[in-house]
Amino acid sequence: MALYLIGDVQGCDAALGRLFDRIDFSPSRDCAYLLGDMVNRGPASLAVLRRLQAMGDSAQCILGNHDLSLLALSQGARRAHRLDTLDDILNAPDRGVLLDWLRTQPMARFEHGVLMVHAGVLPSWDAEQTLALAAEVEAELSGPQWPEFMRNLFGAQPDAWSEGLGGFDRLRVIVNALTRIRFCSEDGRMDMKRTGGPSDAPPGYRPWFEMPERRSSETCIAFGHWSTLGVMRRTNLMSLDSGCVWGGPLSALRLASADGHEELFQVPCGQKQTPGE
Repeated sequence: MALYLIGDVQGCDAALGRLFDRIDFSPSRDCAYLLGDMVNRGPASLAVLRRLQAMGDSAQCILGNHDLSLLALSQGARRAHRLDTLDDILNAPDRGVLLDWLRTQPMARFEHGVLMVHAGVLPSWDAEQTLALAAEVEAELSGPQWPEFMRNLFGAQPDAWSEGLGGFDRLRVIVNALTRIRFCSEDGRMDMKRTGGPSDAPPGYRPWFEMPERRSSETCIAFGHWSTLGVMRRTNLMSLDSGCVWGGPLSALRLASADGHEELFQVPCGQKQTPGE
């Protein structure tokens, strides 16, 4: 059995198919963990969702900001962005089945010694708290009132975590940390605007994973979301968004087997959009 972490697919189904061929993936034997943003900006988001849903337990997904945007758009909770490529899903005959499957995917996973999130973790959260807070959002998404949740999800405020937060403010901070964070300050405030590389941090901010005394530093964390960061492997950190939809490759990291050996696999995408959030 081989275990793979796969970065942001963003609707690039042809590249995903080539990647599965490249790693000789067998649904009866292997498992792929997709680190969010399965859909949007690429040409075939519908095909990606259908592929992943059909794979059953061999494809384990977490939700990213673009996946949540699709759910919000389906409920009229946000306007379409000019770069969105989600109409194929919204107009599909199996739209309801696919959206229900998507909204029951987790916000975070801890499997095989790895904490998997789409974007990052706030400095004050350890792995246990991250999973507990993710579960609060998951309960809203999978519950009967999820359209109301989507209508109150988006926004950059509050920009910092506090144990005293409640209601939609609390849930919004959790979602922004797990699906949108790149930079934060030492007091845990998130910057939601900067999309460049680590050197583009605004004054007083730095990449979330470089914060001193980060409580999750002893936990191995895998994430995507940050295409300008690209593939990065450090002690206890795995970044796997290699910007497939922006013209980069699609990446899969095979987790260490009994021999302790990891291996990175990449395939060219061939799809290129204008970079954006």
